[in-house]
Amino acid sequence: MLDMALILHAEHGGGNNSTFTTCVVTSSGTDTYSAIAAALCSLKGPKHGGANLRVMGMMNEIKHAVNDWTDDDEIAAYLERILNKDAYDRSGLIYGIGHAVYSISDPRARVFRGWVEKLAEAKGETDEFGLYSRIERLAPEIIAKHRRMYKGVSANVDFYSGFVYKMLGLPQELYTPIFAVARIAGWSAHRMEELMNVNKIIRPAYMSVCNETPYTDMENR
Repeated sequence: MLDMALILHAEHGGGNNSTFTTCVVTSSGTDTYSAIAAALCSLKGPKHGGANLRVMGMMNEIKHAVNDWTDDDEIAAYLERILNKDAYDRSGLIYGIGHAVYSISDPRARVFRGWVEKLAEAKGETDEFGLYSRIERLAPEIIAKHRRMYKGVSANVDFYSGFVYKMLGLPQELYTPIFAVARIAGWSAHRMEELMNVNKIIRPAYMSVCNETPYTDMENR
């Protein structure tokens, strides 16, 4: 199960935040340790690899707040509270739902889900898996109802990964390092590609699109 999780969490394309961080930092000419440390700092963010920790926190709150884990209406009502910044961390995000690239479905999550279900059966956690499944089904409907959607939204691989690691008895402090273990081969490959093929620093250009305003001296601001 852990092998499958590592495979599904591996680097997938280079456009993700931590891999791009590796390339940017490498382009400055710094050493490998610094480049990978920067990638780790990116990965631990809650909108990136740290999302599974936020999913776990959110699910713990839902498990305590929802009396009937089989009641779609009660679950949906609490998800709406999260979306309206009235519950959990007040961010308005239902963690584990949505991805910057995968919209209609995250193929990694689709593969992972079957394995998670088998593990839940083996560990006697079918009730909790059922709660996850209902949230996976209900959350996209609720998000689409309250937010203007230009593309689909679905569960991503982080939605289930924390649940898996918990069932495997792994401490939460290892969740992000495990993700890094899965990504390190890809980070290294992109770093080597940058070193061998490019000898120029990545330096994004910024252009202001603001309207010009007259200067105001300090005492009048």
